[in-house]
Amino acid sequence: MAQSHSHTPQDSNARRLFWAFAVTALFMVAEIIGGLVSGSLALLADAGHMLTDAAALLVALVAVQFARRPPNARHTFGWLRLTTLAAFVNAIALVVITILIVWEAIQRFYQPQPVAGGMMLIVAFAGLAANIASFWILHRGSEEKNLNVRAAALHVMGDLLGSVGAIIAALVIMWTGWTPIDPILSVLVSCLVLRSAWSLLKESVNELLEGAPGAIDIESLKRKLSRSIPEVRNVHHVHLWLVGEKPLITLHVQVIPPHDHDALLGRIHHFLAHEYQIEHATVQMEYQPCEGPNCDLNEHDHSGHAHHHH
Repeated sequence: MAQSHSHTPQDSNARRLFWAFAVTALFMVAEIIGGLVSGSLALLADAGHMLTDAAALLVALVAVQFARRPPNARHTFGWLRLTTLAAFVNAIALVVITILIVWEAIQRFYQPQPVAGGMMLIVAFAGLAANIASFWILHRGSEEKNLNVRAAALHVMGDLLGSVGAIIAALVIMWTGWTPIDPILSVLVSCLVLRSAWSLLKESVNELLEGAPGAIDIESLKRKLSRSIPEVRNVHHVHLWLVGEKPLITLHVQVIPPHDHDALLGRIHHFLAHEYQIEHATVQMEYQPCEGPNCDLNEHDHSGHAHHHH
């Protein structure tokens, strides 16, 4: 392929993600080695945080690559769900790392370990520099509103705090020799890790359980659709879920028999794409009120509103 400069946003996203990943992964290894050599738990906690970043960047990178692979007969959505699964595994790994670090921190309160402050400081500063570099690489990519790139940039922001924590701990140890500051700050950094892990876990589990995206209220979607398109009498049997962060919907609409069936269908699709950014919709149009068992999947009473299950 000849070097051309007409790169798609996807290419530039992939390139940015790759460089941010390379920088983060490299410094994560540096922090693990530095943490083990200097005996600093705060550095190891920050390395744990960097692992979350590296994993988030890798997931984002894989997502960009897999999103390009066309769907096939067996995987009709392509491989988009793979990224959700990866995020889920990532989140669980983070929780485990956090538990290990907090456990080690508790041990160290009882038996303080010697910590080489000077070395710790150098490694922590290097980590901070790496975070700033990868944040800068990613932030230039955030004009394309790619959720993965934004999430990765957020991760790296949180990580800046982790490195700052390690720097503070190193300075305190160098000036006062008070080593318990190291486990104390490692616990604080772990809390940051836990916070990003929790939100990741929540989102990925919601997507794996075919949950609706939190931003879309189905009841209000039904009301708005019947209000903005006069021919629509009733909207029911709505299913909304996510695949690789793309919302998908299937729904039945009972309509007044139109002159132009396809034009009305087109308006419904336009409404969903325009109002809710749902590009992939399957709409079943009906002229009679919906009868039969499959209409009762979500509607428990026939006064036109489903019971809420919260």
